[in-house]
Amino acid sequence: MPNDPLLPERPSHHAFTLGGDFMFNMSEGTPAWWGEGQDILAARGESTIICGPPGVGKTTLTGQLVAGSLFGGRVLDMPVAQCERLLYIASDRPQQIARSLRRNFTRDQHEVVNERLVIWKGPPPADMAKNPDLLRDMCLEAGADRVVVDSLKDVAIGLSEDAVGAGYNNARQKALAAGVDVLELHHQVKRGADGGAPNTLSDVYGSTWLTGGAGSVILLSGKPGDTIVDFRHLKQPSATVGPFKVMHDHASGTSSVWNAADPLAMIQASRGQGITAREYAAALFEKDKPTPNEIEKARRKLTAMNNAGSIAVVELPAINGGNPSKVYRMPTVLATAA
Repeated sequence: MPNDPLLPERPSHHAFTLGGDFMFNMSEGTPAWWGEGQDILAARGESTIICGPPGVGKTTLTGQLVAGSLFGGRVLDMPVAQCERLLYIASDRPQQIARSLRRNFTRDQHEVVNERLVIWKGPPPADMAKNPDLLRDMCLEAGADRVVVDSLKDVAIGLSEDAVGAGYNNARQKALAAGVDVLELHHQVKRGADGGAPNTLSDVYGSTWLTGGAGSVILLSGKPGDTIVDFRHLKQPSATVGPFKVMHDHASGTSSVWNAADPLAMIQASRGQGITAREYAAALFEKDKPTPNEIEKARRKLTAMNNAGSIAVVELPAINGGNPSKVYRMPTVLATAA
């Protein structure tokens, strides 16, 4: 019983929480700083890892999240909640990070960015796995309620060892407990367990404590410098987002969800040639030889777009006595040809 005089006197310096308050005094759903509804890529109170090989746009994507954190906006069609101040630990090639971040801001934002974005250049003053208070203390000293760690290999040495992974996980949990949103950049192994491309949670490099202690793990995969890369949500705080492809505009530093099965995008990419229902069905159902039923489904969607006036259809002459084929094009192409 709580007031039993035979119980030992409880110390008052520990920050205990009453069980009922812990369970019931929280908002419904998962609070997010990147995402909405069930589609959450970064949850409050849980760290998010963006991993992948070099050159696939991890820092490009992170730069947009930094801009969204300062000024609001959407990244990959999902909202980014603003924070009061963000600390960016730029340990991995700071000059390259600076050039990448600069694409997301304009010179007239200089003073505002100075007020709300703080940069730590180079490795932290000590190994965070061996000094688990350091990440939290750096955030508190910077007055930051969100932190980007770029990248994990530079703040804790020997991440493949469980003692190091557990030590860094302790550091991130202390920062989270202090109310700081944590975003971490990382890499994965060069080859998966079966010798193929690494695309599972177990392929993330290092101790299992790194992914085990994270709330969300995102994988970008492709070749260095690719414009279009694969996006996989390997670990989720709520529902799985994707998979889908991401298109990077390297000049502007922006990224967008790329849909090969977008008929308008396919028609525009055809350079005036247009597409057939079979070609659209192949993209829509991701197969080289779509079934007659799948082709008909694609045709119905294209017909609806034609009826709405967003695209136009033209019949091409039959070849070798066959039936005429219908090609779907942009209306302006037909008008120019006429």
